[in-house]
Amino acid sequence: MAESASAGGGGRPATRGEIALARLDIEYLRRKYAKATDLLGVNTREAIAQGNAIYHEIFTPDARIRTSTDGEVRLEAKGPDGWAEVANRALANYVSTQHLVGSQVVDVTDLIMDDAGEVVSGEGTMTSYLQAWHAREDSVWIFMGTYADKVRFVPDVGWQIYDMDLMFTSGDDRDLGLPRETG
Repeated sequence: MAESASAGGGGRPATRGEIALARLDIEYLRRKYAKATDLLGVNTREAIAQGNAIYHEIFTPDARIRTSTDGEVRLEAKGPDGWAEVANRALANYVSTQHLVGSQVVDVTDLIMDDAGEVVSGEGTMTSYLQAWHAREDSVWIFMGTYADKVRFVPDVGWQIYDMDLMFTSGDDRDLGLPRETG
């Protein structure tokens, strides 16, 4: 794992413990994203407002956000508001969703600290697996994919995603097996 902590820019290199804490903070971006996306899927004003607020925490204002299949971009937006609009449209026909994130791998490629142990600047990448369940009344669309994120430390804000690509791996539309009314 190639992690560096050059001391350019008036700080000092990060310790192993500081790198581990940065990784955890970065991982939480994706976990918050899953929660925010599920809130958008609830499709009430309150839930949408909460989801949008979380998107603003985790994405830079100019973030490039997209989905792709075999390298071809399918959906794309700029910034948290643009992506919230895309997500709202995509989730509008479902009664509920659940986004499950796992197998997160973070590579902190640059991390500079001040003498007090606070992050001055940082860059990194993260990959995370996704299984997302999108329920309709009698069926569920299961989406599997991988997020590839580029992150940076933003002073007075914290770690944020500035580039996200959700790459489709596979999917399945399944009958929920609910009893059907006959008559």
